[in-house]
Amino acid sequence: MIKTSLFCVGFLLLCLFTANGQQKFDAFSNKFVSDYNALNLPQLELSYVAGLAHIGTAEQVQKQTAFFTWAKNGLLAYKPSQLAESQTVDYKLMVYETDLNLQRLALEEEWIKDRPEKIPDGGIITIPNGKAWYAYLLKRWVSADVSPDEIYNFGLTEVRRVQQHIEAVRLQTGLSEDAFYKHLNDSEFFEKDPKVVQQSFEHTKAVIYSNLAKLFNDAQPDPLKIEAGESKQLAQTPGYYDNNTFYYNLFDKPYNKRQYDWLFIHEAVPGHHYQASVERKTKTSAVQQLFYYLGFAEGWGAYTEELGKQLGVYQTPYNELGKWEWDIVRSVRVPLDVGLNYYGWTDQQALAFWKKNIRNQDDIALREIARMRRWPAQVVTYKYGALQILHWKEELQKKQGKNFNIKDFHSRVLDHGSLPLFLVKENVFKEGV
Repeated sequence: MIKTSLFCVGFLLLCLFTANGQQKFDAFSNKFVSDYNALNLPQLELSYVAGLAHIGTAEQVQKQTAFFTWAKNGLLAYKPSQLAESQTVDYKLMVYETDLNLQRLALEEEWIKDRPEKIPDGGIITIPNGKAWYAYLLKRWVSADVSPDEIYNFGLTEVRRVQQHIEAVRLQTGLSEDAFYKHLNDSEFFEKDPKVVQQSFEHTKAVIYSNLAKLFNDAQPDPLKIEAGESKQLAQTPGYYDNNTFYYNLFDKPYNKRQYDWLFIHEAVPGHHYQASVERKTKTSAVQQLFYYLGFAEGWGAYTEELGKQLGVYQTPYNELGKWEWDIVRSVRVPLDVGLNYYGWTDQQALAFWKKNIRNQDDIALREIARMRRWPAQVVTYKYGALQILHWKEELQKKQGKNFNIKDFHSRVLDHGSLPLFLVKENVFKEGV
């Protein structure tokens, strides 16, 4: 009787202690949000030159450093095991963002000490401490703790994997290698009539929507419009997504028909538009709403291209090839990005690497090399995020066998909002979800 009473008292004290700790954590989180917002930190810039230009004064950097140092020390008072589940996510996000921002601020302090009158625009490796800046930007863009060497080797592996897929498609056609690549430039693969291009994308949309329930629990994304793009700044991309609209870029040039399927998937459904639709329905904390993770977003868009056949498209080898043609570009860009921005490759070295690994697309090589010099690390997001999701799926399929449910897997990936990849992975493998 006495032991039971003592147990009850102890249990009540533990509950009170835990509840008190959780209340204190809520107060800490609220202060983190308000003070973080007060800093008015600039958004992550595509251009490293623009990003460096937005570095503030020494006083502003010191103010930011003081805040994140306070956050780092304050977080030491809490243990995830004593927090509610939603609080645990906030705790891990604050730890992750605090550490990453302190890395940035250490670099900014060094930059301010010897800020050049004009920021070198020949690539991030040409600026003071350029390799350290690239290593930081790689982590920030990819939303994961990765090193340049790891990403370089990952990229080489992906180049080989995608080349094997392209070769498999070629074998399906029965053409020799030279005949195959020559055939890809035939006029039959290009459409001149803008009305037909629009109709073709509408057809792809109808097919995919009719099959969406096979792979996703939520088969009703927000309404979507399809329009020809008008942004000259984005004219060199096949297409883009913005504000519930999928834009394909035509600009009076014949349109490559092999882009109809994979591009709609990536930019619209079940890619960026679908992800945005799910996110709008997801309740997230004030801490989570502070951040957006491009490595997850672009990784998801690239991953969904793997689902084309299950969604009723890629019905010919050439339609499937369209996905791999762009994927080989993405894959080659990964080691190229590290080579240019971390290893110090020249444009000539980069061009030679491109030509060694990609056939039939020399026309965009110099454009992509220039892009990687201007926008270091950004191109890595697509491949790295996509392969993490693909590997998680394969791991769960092996583990669960016949019990694996693709719809539930996709819900586990998407239903928690935008998160860094390590937290997405935790949700994927969480028991009982």
